[in-house]
Amino acid sequence: MQDSAVNQTKPLVMVVEDDAAIATMLRYNLEKHGYRVEEAVDGQEAIIRIAETQPDLVLLDWMLPVMSGIEVCRQIRRRPETRDLPVIMVTARAEDQDSVRGLNTGADDYITKPFSIEALLARVRALLRRSNTVPVKGQLTFHDVTMDLTSHRVSRNARALHLGPTEYRLLEFFLNHPRRVFTREELLDAVWGKDIHVEPRTVDVHIRRLRKAINGEGELDLVRTVRAAGYALDTEMA
Repeated sequence: MQDSAVNQTKPLVMVVEDDAAIATMLRYNLEKHGYRVEEAVDGQEAIIRIAETQPDLVLLDWMLPVMSGIEVCRQIRRRPETRDLPVIMVTARAEDQDSVRGLNTGADDYITKPFSIEALLARVRALLRRSNTVPVKGQLTFHDVTMDLTSHRVSRNARALHLGPTEYRLLEFFLNHPRRVFTREELLDAVWGKDIHVEPRTVDVHIRRLRKAINGEGELDLVRTVRAAGYALDTEMA
């Protein structure tokens, strides 16, 4: 019973991959590094298995039978119970517009094939760390936005906001440093981690998602874009 209880505390990763050799390699390395692993071989099975097992993170291949990884990611984000589930898109498509499309669909991160297992594991650790931050008592507030650090709830004008794990960490960082302008590289280091290689334009995608999440109709856009400099949480747009 004790071994079973310990096993349940290990993060569960859902590997959605139709290539048996890659799936086996991922399972071996993930389990070797302390993760539990479940698998799905097509998009439709992935949706069913995610609902059944409630994983902590999904490694999602782009090119899948039955339903593409892009559509799987869309469905994950549409469902309230999986809206905040961390997703890493694994793809052989290396063009910038493809990676941006994946991020715009709702993926938190992406990695292109072929990849090193060390790079993949670093991204898994970083994303799980961001999505499972140890609760800290207190609140962060700026203008009409409030973040409860204990419950991980965010609101604006008493309206609940729904943020993905990366957008949550990005907003938390901004709330801790209001009105200060940060470059994309500074945001990458602070939110994604210095040990993770992510393209700077990834920041732009998550800034757009953060804006969409926190700015309601008729409300002031609190995320200021400073041309050739970066971004800030600010009430002054000039």
